[in-house]
Amino acid sequence: MVVNRPTIFIYCQDADEDLLREVCAGIEEEGVLFQVLQHEGDLDTLAYEAANESMLGAGIGMTGKRLAMQMQRLPRGQNVFELNAPAFWQCRNLGANSARAIKKMPFKVVYGEKQ
Repeated sequence: MVVNRPTIFIYCQDADEDLLREVCAGIEEEGVLFQVLQHEGDLDTLAYEAANESMLGAGIGMTGKRLAMQMQRLPRGQNVFELNAPAFWQCRNLGANSARAIKKMPFKVVYGEKQ
């Protein structure tokens, strides 16, 4: 019997490993499970499919150094957050925010200067 666990999916295509590690650390700090999977597609498609296939309703797409966080029921391309060549702290906060969205907690800062 296969049991699906409630996880945030991170769908990647040629993702930058250092940035991916920070995203995962942010999710882990919030106490939520995640799963990294290789997929084909553009950034919007990866994020959209990750969110819609996750039992938790949150997903992240990564292509190279570009990231997007998406939630179920939002239209494809209407990402909650989107980052291009972000700093490590932005990746960690984006990961944390995907978990915080599920827990209905306030988001951490993702844009601008580190606070």
